[in-house]
Amino acid sequence: MRLLVAYLATTGGADAISVGVRLARTLDAELDVCMVVPRDRTAPLLPTANYDEVLIEQSEQWLADAVEMVPADVKVTTHVVLHDSAGQGLLDETDRLGADALVVGGSGGGLARSHSLGSVVDELLHASSVPVVLAPRGARHCTAERIREITCAIGTLPGSDELLDAAVRISAEGELPLRLVSLVGLDDSDDPQRPRLATTHAQETLDKAVAALPPATSVTACVAEGASVEGAVDSLDWHDGDLMLVGSSRMAQPRRLFLGSTAAKMLRVLAVPMVVVPRGDG
Repeated sequence: MRLLVAYLATTGGADAISVGVRLARTLDAELDVCMVVPRDRTAPLLPTANYDEVLIEQSEQWLADAVEMVPADVKVTTHVVLHDSAGQGLLDETDRLGADALVVGGSGGGLARSHSLGSVVDELLHASSVPVVLAPRGARHCTAERIREITCAIGTLPGSDELLDAAVRISAEGELPLRLVSLVGLDDSDDPQRPRLATTHAQETLDKAVAALPPATSVTACVAEGASVEGAVDSLDWHDGDLMLVGSSRMAQPRRLFLGSTAAKMLRVLAVPMVVVPRGDG
């Protein structure tokens, strides 16, 4: 398994490295750390100047510093990519390397609190064909060496079964506890059937996961309670090393991501990494 970390020489880049290391240890994966350098589209300041070479040299130094943040037990390779678009450059490199997921950190602006979406991350969340892992601000300070538990937010919209399958696979590969959270009815609090539907949905989802996982795996299910998505997420207990899985919006094209409104609301209050899983091909 390979994980591509999109790196910038910023605190957000350090957050992405930290989350990438925890995932790599948990899933026995290799890290590819990548920086995208924009091609020179201006005239050089000096006749002998080569802007691309200067940027590549500087990027290689930043990547050498990034490698210093990766413990010796995690295999890491660095890459510098020349591309006019940072987002497309990362997507192309993901395809070239055959990476299984893309890890990104915050870059300022966008959503509030722990997660923030810059324009490049926003582009990735609407175009990637592999899961995108969003590292929250401050992830570099987490003391957990591995992923502690997976929380999977399951609704009833198309794609929920694919998301559950992904959560089960990661739980099995990483030998991780799995917590299933039912989001049934969160956007329809006036529905009198909401509590019963949510409880039934949680139990049905739990039964599916238990049947698919090794007997020793810890699997639990609960209903997220709250007046809003944000309130429901805040009502759950979170610990260092936890990981949240959500699915793409139903608007997503097959094998592509599209960050839906529910996931976007979760990001406003979530302080742990979130993995957005692409829709399957139906």
